[in-house]
Amino acid sequence: MGNLLDQIHQPNDIKKIPEGQLPLLAKEIRRLILATTSKNGGHLASSLGTVELTMALHRCMNFPEDKLIWDVGHQSYTHKILTGRKEQFSTLRTYGGISGFPKRAESLCDAFDTGHSSTSVSVAAGMAKARDLRGTSERVVAVIGDGALSGGLAYEGLNNIGRFKSNLIIILNDNEMSISQNVGSMANYLGKVRMSSNYIDFKGNLEHVLSRSHFGERLVKGLKRTKDSIRQMIIPGEFFTELGMTYFGPLDGHDIALMERAFHVAEKIQGPVLLHVVTQKGKGYRYAEAEPSRFHGIDPFQISTGEQVKCVKKETFTSCFGRAVTELARKHSDVVAITAAMTSGTGLSRFQEEFPERFFDVGIAEEHAVTFAAGMAVSGLRPVVAVYSTFLQRAYDQIVHDVALGNLPVIFAIDRAGIVGSDGETHQGVFDIAYLSHIPNLTVMAPANGGELAAMLQFAYEAGGPVAIRYPRGSVGCERIMECGTQEIRHGKAEVLCKEKEIAILFVGPFYELALSVQELLHGSGYAASIINARFVAPFDRECVRELARTHSLLVTIEEGIKRGGFGEQVTSFVMDERLSMRVLNIALANKFFAQAEQQQLRKMCGLTKEAIFAKIEREMEA
Repeated sequence: MGNLLDQIHQPNDIKKIPEGQLPLLAKEIRRLILATTSKNGGHLASSLGTVELTMALHRCMNFPEDKLIWDVGHQSYTHKILTGRKEQFSTLRTYGGISGFPKRAESLCDAFDTGHSSTSVSVAAGMAKARDLRGTSERVVAVIGDGALSGGLAYEGLNNIGRFKSNLIIILNDNEMSISQNVGSMANYLGKVRMSSNYIDFKGNLEHVLSRSHFGERLVKGLKRTKDSIRQMIIPGEFFTELGMTYFGPLDGHDIALMERAFHVAEKIQGPVLLHVVTQKGKGYRYAEAEPSRFHGIDPFQISTGEQVKCVKKETFTSCFGRAVTELARKHSDVVAITAAMTSGTGLSRFQEEFPERFFDVGIAEEHAVTFAAGMAVSGLRPVVAVYSTFLQRAYDQIVHDVALGNLPVIFAIDRAGIVGSDGETHQGVFDIAYLSHIPNLTVMAPANGGELAAMLQFAYEAGGPVAIRYPRGSVGCERIMECGTQEIRHGKAEVLCKEKEIAILFVGPFYELALSVQELLHGSGYAASIINARFVAPFDRECVRELARTHSLLVTIEEGIKRGGFGEQVTSFVMDERLSMRVLNIALANKFFAQAEQQQLRKMCGLTKEAIFAKIEREMEA
């Protein structure tokens, strides 16, 4: 590590670094980010792209008094390093270490907890208005990527900012790529702005103009007098101008001195200002520059080659889904696939290649994705919406009002359900059972393995109503579980895999191997145990539960979702309502947020191990 980073110990220390040495500091920061993400994984390309932008912000702002809101938070690594967390940065995304996203509990310099897209503008508007009402003077700055502008919440915030007239700065970080390639009208608009002939003149003249402080003062006064002067002096930004903002840009986001001068001018302007900044995702690391999508969220890798650390490749639920949905589309010409800027992450790359005219990436706009699918479904198509569990939360009302109410045949392929791991609280998919299973008309399913996932997709296509299929991140399991999921799927019916007496283990999702291991421990202690694959979360197999009550004294439910409102509580309520002579033990997750850690580490902490489950069953049987 270079000497300059050794001088960064607490917030605002960067102001002590001479301007001429800032490029060297940027290189040192990039080396540290590379070294850490190569070991821990993380969001590399986006953070590499905002190094200079972050440095300029930190030289102009005072932390923690001023408030900097990062949209999503993928690009906040430099911010963490410059705010007293340099020594802890090696613990990034590990249990007990620092989060990969902004986190108020971690630092006073993290103004807001983020992890989902398109939130920063609304947050900044709220903070600025609160400041105005309190009569304080802190500066409020929001950084939002061009990909996040495909989310409707961003426009709701922009619309209100112009009305409120509060002083704040919105930085549009335009790197031409979010996770997947940016799509939509706003991406096209920004592309035209970048390529405008006016940009060439503006880029050549801006540094000269802003370097003259007396002209800067005149510029500010002119901007106050008329919006027309804005259009005459900067390149086209009419969209933002019409929303009531002063627009500057595009600006070179890797020119620290230029950024600092632009910020100083922007903070003198009354009302909201939007700085359109162009950066390169992955800058400074050639492999990330060449493949920014692959290095968006990367597992551990070799810095010298850019290749991920070799590991035994296993079949994942995501890859199984990608293969199965493509096969479904080959059989049925009315099948279409929809993603919200997660083509690769949800396994739809193959579908896109084979059926480009039936593939739709709507950008980071989950609410639109669901209602878009509803429009397709009501018009005779069979849309499959592939989305992460944590992101589908954003479209709850659309699921209820636009899909379930009309009983429309939309299939939700819900990836990353359950514990996800190192991305932490904002990305754990632990709430979907609770927020989906009570919706009328919506069938909720959970496959035990890849083969059953494919069968469930076919079942969902034939069902004629809305169906959600939830499955976790990671491997589909080992050969031992292939006997599970082979029986014909019938609506609302569980799959009885092993029928004994005394104790019944009813699991949701890929827990057959775990159930078998618990059964072995129970056998060793003289207990008999049946094993049942629930398959259906809603509606669950009530007749199966009634039948189990005749021959079993204890029913154990296992699920990787929160207990409150989960599958186990539904079963318990049914047993009580029916007054069945059987106790129920729910193995589920506590009703809380789960910080970053490896998947298996979190599962162990949550009691989802054979030893922990066996111990709970044994205590229940002895009670």
